[in-house]
Amino acid sequence: MDQLMAGDVPEGLWCNIKSLSILAAVPRATLYRTYPHIKEEFENRLGRAREVTGEPDPRVAQIDRLKAEVADLKERLSRAKQEASAAAEFKTLALSRLSEQHDEIQRLRAALEGSGNIRTLPVGARMRPGQ
Repeated sequence: MDQLMAGDVPEGLWCNIKSLSILAAVPRATLYRTYPHIKEEFENRLGRAREVTGEPDPRVAQIDRLKAEVADLKERLSRAKQEASAAAEFKTLALSRLSEQHDEIQRLRAALEGSGNIRTLPVGARMRPGQ
């Protein structure tokens, strides 16, 4: 019990009743039937340890931390996907508008060239009143 509570949990075991029975070389059913006071003491100590210092088994604490990190990363990935989707929509809209503007400019240039009553002024020319 002290070994498990100290965080010295052998590979393949956890800080729980099953591991306690394995380390004590006592079948779990015997532990429940013959030594219920030991089981109860272990559960009480485990509960107090969790309240005071957190999980006595460092692997369980690591698993909990990693699960929280995975959840955070999934949330960040979801937000990034939404932002990428919004950016792609914006890009499509911007390209569409640019294409429309280009077509309008081309149409206006063609109309300007085809019209005989429009003169192009030299760069920097000023119009005088009455002209």
